[in-house]
Amino acid sequence: MAKILIVRLGAMGDIIHALPAVTGIRAALPDATIGWLVDEKWTDLLAARDCNGSAGTIGPQRPLVNFIHKVDLRRWRSALLHSATWNEFRAMLKALKAKGYDVALDFQGAIRSALLARAGGAKRTIGFTDPRESPAKLFYSERLPRPGEHVIEQNYAFAAQALHDVMDRNQFRLLQPQFPHDPAAEAWADAEIRSMGIASFAVMNPGAGWGAKQWPPERYGEVARALALHNIKTLVNAAAGEQKLAQAVVDASKGNAFAVSCAIGQLIALTRRARLFFGGDTGPLHLAAALGIPVVALFGPTDPARTGPFGARAIVLRHPDSKTTFSHHPHPDEGLLKISAEEAVAAVRSLLRSRDA
Repeated sequence: MAKILIVRLGAMGDIIHALPAVTGIRAALPDATIGWLVDEKWTDLLAARDCNGSAGTIGPQRPLVNFIHKVDLRRWRSALLHSATWNEFRAMLKALKAKGYDVALDFQGAIRSALLARAGGAKRTIGFTDPRESPAKLFYSERLPRPGEHVIEQNYAFAAQALHDVMDRNQFRLLQPQFPHDPAAEAWADAEIRSMGIASFAVMNPGAGWGAKQWPPERYGEVARALALHNIKTLVNAAAGEQKLAQAVVDASKGNAFAVSCAIGQLIALTRRARLFFGGDTGPLHLAAALGIPVVALFGPTDPARTGPFGARAIVLRHPDSKTTFSHHPHPDEGLLKISAEEAVAAVRSLLRSRDA
């Protein structure tokens, strides 16, 4: 029985991009032991809150992985001189090594992820030939190419090559990712929708990982007003630190949008019930696409061919003046700002018509 360690520490969208490959691995190798090394803040993407500890059987609340190995690198770095930090780190490595993984697959390609994958004691540590941080290659026992344009296709091909000796390629398919069903989160979502008296709603996410990807909140508000003409209210996802941004959208919507702050499991439950998702290239967009929710996506400095919504009915808006860059500029991309609210509203209405047809 194969023992496979997945290494993808974060962030939300990147973990979601790895999930189709891991869903395929689980389907092809139902008896395999699969562990995932992940930042603690993202564990709700892998298991319901009440069962996202270090071990558990496969089921609706934990559909893919047997073991979740948590790290908290930011907190550990802030307390490097504390003995408790090193005790926690050593305990994590001990738990990794105790599982006796046959192979560690580093989907992230960062120095930290490669180092942790190697330190986990797997017999083979495999990464890309061109990892995001080139020195990561030093920690791999094997390196594999990156065929495919979209990152989901790249991750799928990577897993197929890495596990060819234990997995029949004909049985390994690119599948819609499985997410945990958290009963508490599902109940919360139902109660939240009832409390607002909403029958049909869209989820909107105005935040972005960096300023260059952030479309103006006033334009989000205009889109919310347009959705209201179709009897669709808008729920604005407010991540930590983005409450003011969400409130700006709510204010611009003139009563047609509501700010919602929720944990990841709750966001999964809420998005499952949405009629539409509208937002930029961030984790919640990729969550909606992975759940099969129709999406209108706003792209600026990132390339939708590589990280656009995958597998869902989607309209992607990107102005020709936007140039692909990984530089995290704090100011909105000039091309992104040239996407008008009217253009976005037209895309929303087109998607709604196609859904109703």
